[in-house]
Amino acid sequence: MAQMFIEGKWVDSESRETLKAVNPATSETLDTFPRGTREDARRAIDAAFAAKSKAEEMSAWERSKILYKVAQLLEQHSSEMSRLIALNVGKPIADSEAETARAVLVLTFAAEEAKRLYGQTIPLDSHPFPPGNKNRLGFTLREPIGVVGAISPFNFPLNLLLHKVAPAIAAGNTVVAKPPSDGPLPGITIAKLFEEAGLPPGILNVVTGSGSEVGMEIVESSKVDAISFTGDTGTGRLIAEKAAATNKRTILELGGHDPMLILDDADLEKAAKAAAVGVFGYSGQVCTATKRLIVENAAKDRFVKVFSEVVRNLKVGNPLERTTNVGPVINQSGLDKIQDLVGDALDDGAVLVEGGKRLDSTEYSRGFFFAPTLLDKVSPDMQIAQKEIFGPVAPVIRADDDSDAVAKANSTVYGLQASIFTTNMARGLKLAKKIKVGAVLINDRTNVRWDNAPFGGIKRSGLGREGVSLAITELTELKFVVANLD
Repeated sequence: MAQMFIEGKWVDSESRETLKAVNPATSETLDTFPRGTREDARRAIDAAFAAKSKAEEMSAWERSKILYKVAQLLEQHSSEMSRLIALNVGKPIADSEAETARAVLVLTFAAEEAKRLYGQTIPLDSHPFPPGNKNRLGFTLREPIGVVGAISPFNFPLNLLLHKVAPAIAAGNTVVAKPPSDGPLPGITIAKLFEEAGLPPGILNVVTGSGSEVGMEIVESSKVDAISFTGDTGTGRLIAEKAAATNKRTILELGGHDPMLILDDADLEKAAKAAAVGVFGYSGQVCTATKRLIVENAAKDRFVKVFSEVVRNLKVGNPLERTTNVGPVINQSGLDKIQDLVGDALDDGAVLVEGGKRLDSTEYSRGFFFAPTLLDKVSPDMQIAQKEIFGPVAPVIRADDDSDAVAKANSTVYGLQASIFTTNMARGLKLAKKIKVGAVLINDRTNVRWDNAPFGGIKRSGLGREGVSLAITELTELKFVVANLD
């Protein structure tokens, strides 16, 4: 049985209750892990709070050295970690390997940024008031914010957890991390590598359990100074409300309904290949997955013909097989949501081109598989064009022209990422300024991210920005110091 990591010790929940870590491709139990309680979360928070001075006393070099060591250890165990990700969350093995490699980079970036955590001088003599500024020296410092609550989702159970943990530790904070209940094993395993690397007890604590108990205790505790959360928009809004009661800083990376705009001059084969990865990569269970294909009239019929051929050739199967393009979705409720949204769209007039149903033949009967689905004639007011799908479904929406394409791209409450396909770069750049999202990618897929570049959304897609260096900035306090030399 897996255990929680509190104050440098591997422990069970005081309740002795457990949950199952399940393989979504087979419904088999991989392991059991503690069903943590609010009391378990409080123990972890107390440990992190008590370790704050220890973390602050560590030099930047010491923090950097430990993060480099964890990166090295993870790289050495990358095959085992990748297989664990594939088994625990159903991610195809090639994508699991990419996640592990990116996690190594996140740790490396954090190790480097730990040594660059500095402020700046402020030229006070440029101010006419108050008098005497020629003899004053002003500068800023970056100091740890304190205890950071890190709550991460199932779809990137290693990399997204490290996007919170690694910058927090690099900045001199302590951490209470809650990995996802659907996919906790990679997060528990990475704690073992931090222990092996020599991180002092209490600086990193990992508590497993439900969001309603463990997660909310972390959010509501007066001893926690910041929350970094990735997950659905509804939960993010609740966290923001609860965190406001104790004036916590919050970084919220929430849902998306990311559009790909395919203009009438686009290279349709290139767009179709990008759309296949954008829509169906990890079965669409990515906040930046392409969830709407907005295609201008002159290109729509040709695009649907090209894209349907690509969709038909996707292989659904075992995540551990390298030929698999599309694996399972995470659980039964995810499967039910996809089926409901597709059914509603068909009832409202959408046309089914490919897929459209759960795969329940003998080969897939024990897992949560949904056929790669292509829907034509979807309108912006349909549920599937407004609610985050989180499944392998590609809705095609017609646009009359560039203005109509932008209006339809902006027609949801979300604003995470978008992409535009065009052979006219000036046209693409003009439209990029008009789409209300955190990032626009031209002639690229929506579900791409660089781990030390700005990442985050607007509207109901988030608050604050991730990316290692920006996360460190978010998880530190800015102090202004003035020395009067007169």
